[in-house]
Amino acid sequence: MKKKFIREKKHRLDADIYKGERPIAFTLCIKDKNPYFTNDTRFKIFEKILIVELKNFNCSAYIYLFMPDHIHMLLAGNDSDANIKKCLEMFKQKTGYFLSINYPDIKWQKDYYDHILRSKENLDMHIKYVLNNPVRAGIVEFWKQFKFRGSTMYDLNEWAANW
Repeated sequence: MKKKFIREKKHRLDADIYKGERPIAFTLCIKDKNPYFTNDTRFKIFEKILIVELKNFNCSAYIYLFMPDHIHMLLAGNDSDANIKKCLEMFKQKTGYFLSINYPDIKWQKDYYDHILRSKENLDMHIKYVLNNPVRAGIVEFWKQFKFRGSTMYDLNEWAANW
């Protein structure tokens, strides 16, 4: 019997959408929902790689939050030449290599979820949604108790003081 090949769909958004200063939300998942981000050491290694790639591609993170089996990120370029998609892909490539060497049973899912935010209101609502993800998952009672998070743009405790 002949093996049927399925042509992979191209990413749904044009590459130019990911260039510039617009905020884009991403969710990256660990394959098979294997919990990986369960301790400070693992978080810090990936956070360091993220910060380097943000700088390399002239991007910033409104927020990043590492759940046990996935990561939420809300990224934006710092100017019109910034390439958010390349930043994310390089982060995923470097961390994927790290996983392959150190934790060969842990892998990223092939693709990621993304969403373009279109207004300041959506931006604030999305940051609140991400911060409360560990609360909804029953990991902590209040988002400030969850330590696997950060921002290159805000002091999140100060930002959230008004809600």
